[in-house]
Amino acid sequence: MSHPVTVGFHTLGCRLNQVDSQEMAARMEARGFRAVAADAAAQIHVVNTCTVTGRADLSDRQLIRRVRREHPDALVVVTGCYAQTNPDAVARLGGVDLVIGNGEKPRLPELLAGLLAQRADAGDPPPVHVAPIAEARMAAFAPFSRAACRTRAFVKVQDGCQHRCAFCIVPAARGASRSQEPEAVLEQARRLVEAGHGEITLTGVDLGHYGLDLVPRTSLAELLRRLDGIPGLRWLRLSSVLPAYFTPELIEAVTGLAVMAPHLHVPLQSGSDRILRLMRRPYTVRMYRTLVERLLAAIPDLALGSDVIVGHPGESDADFTATMELVRAVPFAYLHVFSYSDRRGTEATRLPGRVDAAVARERSAALRRLASDNGLEFRRRLLGRTREVLVLEAPDRATGLRAGLTADYVEVLFRGPAGLGRRFVPVQVTECDRERTLGRLQAAPA
Repeated sequence: MSHPVTVGFHTLGCRLNQVDSQEMAARMEARGFRAVAADAAAQIHVVNTCTVTGRADLSDRQLIRRVRREHPDALVVVTGCYAQTNPDAVARLGGVDLVIGNGEKPRLPELLAGLLAQRADAGDPPPVHVAPIAEARMAAFAPFSRAACRTRAFVKVQDGCQHRCAFCIVPAARGASRSQEPEAVLEQARRLVEAGHGEITLTGVDLGHYGLDLVPRTSLAELLRRLDGIPGLRWLRLSSVLPAYFTPELIEAVTGLAVMAPHLHVPLQSGSDRILRLMRRPYTVRMYRTLVERLLAAIPDLALGSDVIVGHPGESDADFTATMELVRAVPFAYLHVFSYSDRRGTEATRLPGRVDAAVARERSAALRRLASDNGLEFRRRLLGRTREVLVLEAPDRATGLRAGLTADYVEVLFRGPAGLGRRFVPVQVTECDRERTLGRLQAAPA
């Protein structure tokens, strides 16, 4: 092509989706297309959707319609979890030219080439390429290293999930657990570090299951040990790991390897064993607390994050009180609070004991207030201390200040010169409130 066809990517949902979009862009460019910013006047716009909640579906539909409205002459492609689980609904939206499932993402270049060669007439239904997700296999990496990652780099090492939690649509959207070969992970990590990314986060749906499907078998702990040896890699993070996966070997790795940032995200979902059983979660409250105590004993400054679902079918006042008591007792640095949302085909939709929407909103608000208190207390411990931060490339939108992320996952705003993006600099934490943490750059960068 003398003038490459341009493609813009719009991504909703999790970090995994963001990595998928980066890999799709890399595959497109390898086939002669040119990836551009999402807001550019591209000839093709790809919307990578989420479906974890009903609100996510609404956001998907709104974005698809906005993209079509703002780019009336472009081809609009819809992929991701909403396209996988409800392709007919996506095809009926209007203004969509192609629907592809999660398993078909690696085929995007060839599907688009076919669409461009024989563009459909206006009013024709869009082609739909969505195979059963159970047939999906782990695609080989489409290596990327340039600034599409911005400051922080993410590597997808695992996809799909072995669990069948009662509330969760993800297995229907992503399929069974499947892992990337360790050598491929190591090569992608080296590529990112060589491109200037000193921090890498490993992502996956069921990350703790990494390696158990490979031949020969390996483990997340072994992968971390191998990544620890990459020259130039300063901080390594994990996106989220279920408590049941914390074997002695994994605990030793996350608490003992120098490259591991003191930050872990360990989902909880409820502080009531009765609700955890209804949710079909593979752990108990006691298991969770025992794990947290062991992690905190090894890393006293650990930034511990978690997720909690409020209003799950069957949740009583006593169950919610148990959740509040556990969150009050555990020093969470941050908490993601979600209101339960029915997902078609999941077990929870058939459970009795529906929680009134107004009650769920009250419980969410109370839990978020408590989480805010915990987060402020965690950040106050940094006051007066000088911490190394990874400077983000984009300044803070509200203040225009530079923004940097500490190893324990606190964003600090400070005054500093341009050109610090992706660099590690010392910043003294001077002030914090519920909205932000402020600091002072301690040394002029070389």
